[in-house]
Amino acid sequence: MAWSTRELANLAGTTVNTIRHYHRLGLLDEPERQLNGYKQYDVPHLVRLLRIRRHVDLGVPLSRIQELAADGELGAEVLRQVDADLAAELDRLRRARSDIAVILRDAAPAGAPAGFASVTSSLSGSGSMAPIYSKLFDDVVLKDLRRMMDAGTDPVTAEVDALPAEADEAARQDLAEKLAPILAQHLIDYPWLSDPAKHVSASERVIRQTVVDAVVTLYNAAQIDVLVRAGVHARKQLSAAPASPQGARRIPVERKAR
Repeated sequence: MAWSTRELANLAGTTVNTIRHYHRLGLLDEPERQLNGYKQYDVPHLVRLLRIRRHVDLGVPLSRIQELAADGELGAEVLRQVDADLAAELDRLRRARSDIAVILRDAAPAGAPAGFASVTSSLSGSGSMAPIYSKLFDDVVLKDLRRMMDAGTDPVTAEVDALPAEADEAARQDLAEKLAPILAQHLIDYPWLSDPAKHVSASERVIRQTVVDAVVTLYNAAQIDVLVRAGVHARKQLSAAPASPQGARRIPVERKAR
């Protein structure tokens, strides 16, 4: 029995283009052509094609199928590697599904990095820094950053994000004073903020420049002014904060009369 390329493809449950691709890769020998120029495949071609398709269904990459022995079998070490790769892919898919569930549950932006979906309400302002941070710092820092974003400071963060570039002096100073004790407490609770060198993925210079460039790009002049002022106030409050008998310090949050 002999088959045309299309007939062979139909028998194997694949396509003509797939068979041609296998020919180009050297996975499947091309048959001799008839006098009319048409290819005619026979049983060995069908058996070989079915074995190739079976290994593809198992997840074996085409580059490794080149190693098929004469009996159409691959070595156990190849299958063990494929199994390990499949296990890793399953883990990735489980994490992706878990992240998607959180995104849908919280109506969060899909562009938020893994673990930040539930605490990032938007990808503007501070929200846009989360994807950048996720590529600059290790898991220890990222876990702390998620805590910071989920620690009840959202109203102040939202005010910073919403501050217009034309905000006047009074508005800037008021917001800086509200943000300062939060920043000061972060410096106490997360010591790595003062010395992040052990938790970065690149040189300290690159990290610093990346963060500075991101802030300058993502925040307007008034917002940057507030961040700078708040940082200065935070350092002052930190140096003045009394220590408890256990050595811990807490920064009192000043509340202005309205």
